[in-house]
Amino acid sequence: MGDVDDDPDLDDSDGDERDDVELGVELGVELDPEDAEHDASDLVGIGADLEPGTLLKAYRTGLFPMPEGRSVGWWSPAHRGVLPLDGLRVTRSLRRSARRFEIRVDTCFDDVVAACADPRRPHGWIDRRIARAYGTLHRLGWAHSVEAWRDDRLVGGLYGVAIGGLFAGESMFHHETDASKAALVGLVDLLRSDPAGAAGDRLIDVQWATPHLRTLGVRPISRASYVQRLELLLDVPLPPVWAD
Repeated sequence: MGDVDDDPDLDDSDGDERDDVELGVELGVELDPEDAEHDASDLVGIGADLEPGTLLKAYRTGLFPMPEGRSVGWWSPAHRGVLPLDGLRVTRSLRRSARRFEIRVDTCFDDVVAACADPRRPHGWIDRRIARAYGTLHRLGWAHSVEAWRDDRLVGGLYGVAIGGLFAGESMFHHETDASKAALVGLVDLLRSDPAGAAGDRLIDVQWATPHLRTLGVRPISRASYVQRLELLLDVPLPPVWAD
């Protein structure tokens, strides 16, 4: 999950996983958590579809999709970027800046995805297939947006997938300085709002630990560590905001 403002700035209609098909077999992927020490190994398979069950199966096994030409690539970074809830670094200036924004949840998911997909942004990767797939996941109750509003305008936000104690962040955007950071602070607050979150039983996956994300507390862990942690995260209840 990139695109934090860095100043200067499954055909299963119910969204259940496809138990009849193992995603790794479908993709021709035999994922070895220990096997990956360079960037090329982060892409572990190509193919399959973006139906809800496929996506949920992927997240439950440590994969996430990004377009690869006309096909779909499935990624499992050798060094996964994660943000422990107690690891977010909020400077005094960010805390002060965050007070300028109102944080809302799931009020305009499609608008958040559209802003993240703006073709004018560098390194854009969200195409219509991705936007449509995650819009469907949102309407099924799996994908969510955390939004930063100011003067009744959407000025920043992020979206991702919540499964158990995992929030798999997909992308962020900002139209005002610190707006996406404020959304990230809001997400952490939401995930820590009950005993499970306060105990550190949840985790935010940001895919890669970019230099800027590291300044916010993101750290890389090995693929093996991520997959091992994932097994425990899936048994953690959803945070109250998405539990219904």
